Amino acid sequence: MDKKRKKIVVFASGSGTNFEEIAKKAKSNYIEADISLLISDKASAGAIRRAINLGVVPIVINWKNREEAEEKTMKILQIVEPDLIVLAGFMRILSPQFVSEWKYKILNIHPSLLPAFQGTTKAIDQAYNYGVKITGCTVHFVDESVDGGPIIIQAAVNIDDNDTSERIAEKIHKLEHEIYPWAIKKVIEGKIKIEGRKVKIIDDETINDTETIKKEGRENFLQEDLLISPKIKI
Repeated sequence: MDKKRKKIVVFASGSGTNFEEIAKKAKSNYIEADISLLISDKASAGAIRRAINLGVVPIVINWKNREEAEEKTMKILQIVEPDLIVLAGFMRILSPQFVSEWKYKILNIHPSLLPAFQGTTKAIDQAYNYGVKITGCTVHFVDESVDGGPIIIQAAVNIDDNDTSERIAEKIHKLEHEIYPWAIKKVIEGKIKIEGRKVKIIDDETINDTETIKKEGRENFLQEDLLISPKIKI
């Protein structure tokens, strides 16, 4: 008997490029889950059009009053019972009460190498104006703070002298489309272990590497803890 497929609900406010990439990865079974719903706070969001085209049901919730909006959203989530909530360019801050109801079940992606330039929607512009030489993006669990939850994966881009803020955004968005589906895949597969602020990836590659070392009679490598985190294959 096939395992029951897990369910993901995506929250988005913008154009929905990350949402579309995630939905396509789910349809291809790279992410072994169904996108059950798209929730948006904007009727004009491009993500809604993408959802319809991909056969995902979109729901728009007026977020002018956060308490009322979260109450409506919570009722919907209680019906859908998602295994994971994915924030894909959702431009609202969720209340601590909402987050605590879904502890370690909400993911977010932020366009900086957290904790740098956190808590802002202008992280790329701030990095550019600050003159940093490297920036990037971060996938993390959502906690009661803003952009402060445990980090799953980060990816970096160099900032060249002739780069503009727009060009940096293009570089970062390309990386987002790679690392966000990867992080979602690992969470859905149960290959994430959280220890305080540390997130460890429990991957088959680690097991295979361990078995190879044992067969070669090199247990001393394991004893010296020289097996570093598994290689990430996007």
